[in-house]
Amino acid sequence: MRILHARLSHDTDSIHAGEPQSGSRRGAYGDRRQHLPMYGLLANRRRRPNSGSEQAPVTGPVGTSAPRTDANAKVRGRALYGVDYAETGTLHAKLFRSPIPSGAIKKLDVAGARASPGVRGVFTAVDVAVARAGAAVRDQPLFARDVVRYEGEPIAGVVAEDEALARDALTAIAVELEATPAVGDIEAAVAPGAPLVHPDWRGYDVAFDYPRNGNVAAELNSDPDPEALANAFKQADLIVEAEYRAPRQYQAYIEPKSALASWESGRYIVHTASQFPFNVRDQVASFLGVRVSDVRVIGHHIGGGFGAKLDAGLEPYAALFARAVGAPVKIDNDRTEDLLTCGCRENAVVRMRTALSSDGRILARDVDCLMDNGAYSGEMPFMASLPMHVFGQVYRSGPTRIRCRLIYTNTAPTGAFRGVSGTYLYFALERNMDECALRLGIDRRQFRIKNLIGDGEATLVGQVLSDAGLLREGFDEIERMAPWSEVSRKDASPGKLVGVGIAATTWLTNPGAGSVTLKLNEDGTVGLVTAATDNGSGAVTMGVAQIAAAELGVKPNDVVIQMPDTDSAAYDAGSQGSRTTHVVGRATLAAAAEVRQKILAIAGDLLEAAEADLELADGAVRVKGAPSRSVTLSQVATEALRSGGPIAAAGSYATPLPAFNPSCATGLLFPTFPTPTYHVHLAVVEVDAATGQVKVVRYVVAQEVGKAINPDAVRGQIQGAVAQGLGYLLYEGLDIENSRYKQRTLETYRLPLAVDIPNVESVLMEHGDSAGPYGARGVAEPPIVPVAAAVGNAICDAIGKSINRIPIRPDDILEAIDVDGRLEPA
Repeated sequence: MRILHARLSHDTDSIHAGEPQSGSRRGAYGDRRQHLPMYGLLANRRRRPNSGSEQAPVTGPVGTSAPRTDANAKVRGRALYGVDYAETGTLHAKLFRSPIPSGAIKKLDVAGARASPGVRGVFTAVDVAVARAGAAVRDQPLFARDVVRYEGEPIAGVVAEDEALARDALTAIAVELEATPAVGDIEAAVAPGAPLVHPDWRGYDVAFDYPRNGNVAAELNSDPDPEALANAFKQADLIVEAEYRAPRQYQAYIEPKSALASWESGRYIVHTASQFPFNVRDQVASFLGVRVSDVRVIGHHIGGGFGAKLDAGLEPYAALFARAVGAPVKIDNDRTEDLLTCGCRENAVVRMRTALSSDGRILARDVDCLMDNGAYSGEMPFMASLPMHVFGQVYRSGPTRIRCRLIYTNTAPTGAFRGVSGTYLYFALERNMDECALRLGIDRRQFRIKNLIGDGEATLVGQVLSDAGLLREGFDEIERMAPWSEVSRKDASPGKLVGVGIAATTWLTNPGAGSVTLKLNEDGTVGLVTAATDNGSGAVTMGVAQIAAAELGVKPNDVVIQMPDTDSAAYDAGSQGSRTTHVVGRATLAAAAEVRQKILAIAGDLLEAAEADLELADGAVRVKGAPSRSVTLSQVATEALRSGGPIAAAGSYATPLPAFNPSCATGLLFPTFPTPTYHVHLAVVEVDAATGQVKVVRYVVAQEVGKAINPDAVRGQIQGAVAQGLGYLLYEGLDIENSRYKQRTLETYRLPLAVDIPNVESVLMEHGDSAGPYGARGVAEPPIVPVAAAVGNAICDAIGKSINRIPIRPDDILEAIDVDGRLEPA
């Protein structure tokens, strides 16, 4: 990481230290390893006992809405994003991508490109060793060698003096492709006789032993008692069966993917805006066949990621090209390239049968899920495990059979997106809950409460949820804010239909190791070094900074945060799954405790006072009850350099993983949900009976956060998640036709506008979890998960018809209510 800078001014104009200003496998394969707010907050002061945490009490800025330390720099255009970074003498690259989804490369001639003006190099599969990458199975090459498996797959790369020349040279590449039958649909891909996307799948290296076969890239099967399952369905008073469908969703971040690399002193130096720098390091090394220590990744501000920037994208190409041409090489995606290849949320089909008793108990479930993997796997095999969690961690389900298959298709690879897979899985579950209640003639809210899992009950994987009763508290908080009997009255304006929906979610705080190094600077500021990235949420620039500030008695703006650098920071598992404040915050507490002790020891000598009589506050150490007897942290740091050396310490943390039952399923690669979070969402919608247009008129959230380190930041994450979830349900979706995306720009990929987003009322429930700093749980990812379910249920309640697919667009609504004649407004 860069050298720590001296103190920045005491305002919110700071940026990450060492960051230039614009305008001036994981555990696998051996050692490769936002005047008027749009949202409201009701603080819930009723608490359960903290779960045995022995951490220090909350102090200083923790629990306050401190401004983020990088705010002004970003607003004023001073913050440098990955796409902004450049070096003197930088060359530019573009990739020649397959124009078809499936075919054999019969001939590839790059001579014309090599002879094009300004071209410094042209590269194909012959210029790189036969190496494949992937988290669970190594199935993806850097360049297509003999076959192409999706439209947009890289076949060649051109490096030139500027981007325009590189783009022009692409047109000089001559390629002869023999189209082969493409499999663009997950159901067609598992039909007998379907062409195999990977005929040689058996020969791929795998990190784990899990079921896979042909076009089935990964398969999970639960292992319920077969007799109990059969008897439950046989004895059921009612069986509700339905199918639920969801499309792909593009992350639609502002900054497309980019990378710049150079070859210096025998090492690859990669600059990028990555959510997970160490993962990028490892993947670059894997693709290029070098040691991980031969690759250095330096992070920059991230213009949005939402999961898509966890894996390496353009970085391996930039590194390969830079070494070959002997100069820094920069490569950027245009929007179409980015949309076609980003690793969007997968499309899926969920089929479910639910056995019920007449008094409203869920007796058993049978779930079959198909997920689209696309042409290459990445981390998707882990996602096949998620149905095992979703269908057994909110409601009791009795004996449950779950089969989930991840399917290879000749389409762009899918990947991580905020609330991975949970958005449509909970849509399926909660739509099914509504349908079950309606068929039974039971109030939908009461039906849910009757079947809620409780404290100390186990999920389908055997994980015991000691605090699952917080789900009931969430329902109670929603009832307090928006009484069900009142919001269900359906008072509507002429021509409108009103409906209400409710949905609950249990989600995880992602684990993975993290680390922090803290040092006391001679000017009394605190330097913080971590490979954790701030993905725009403020998890580092607010959450982690506030924790360090609270522990060491300084202002958050006096915590000088370095940009991530895999050379100077120890490992961190990336900005994903709401783990940053949780894990890195705990590592910060550990480092701060040691730094604090060293500060007090030196200050005690200077003040001739016992350490127990000292306190840290306002950038100084003072004697309790005698504030005039004090020394500044600057004085302490200076004395440390004279008497014993600089004051610094490192802290690390890895979330403890809950126990589970390994025999509950085969193919369970994602076995537990550590530090669970609990959520209940309620939506009230108004549907125009003539046009099918939907307006969300009220949205209420109860979310268990453990401890809100920065309440405004938490509210902002909930607001943003609701906006993103509404986009998913009402507007978005990548349509696939003949294995190709129909939408290729943001003009054709419809996103919600500010006028489409409702005011979100939030209650933050705070019941600390001992695993998190001050009891904090993950907050940023999970609030997207129940949105499609809550709003989807409200729409169906309004129109009196079931629509079990995402997105629900005006034409879908009009078609549904016209089945038996147009419904009139209530």
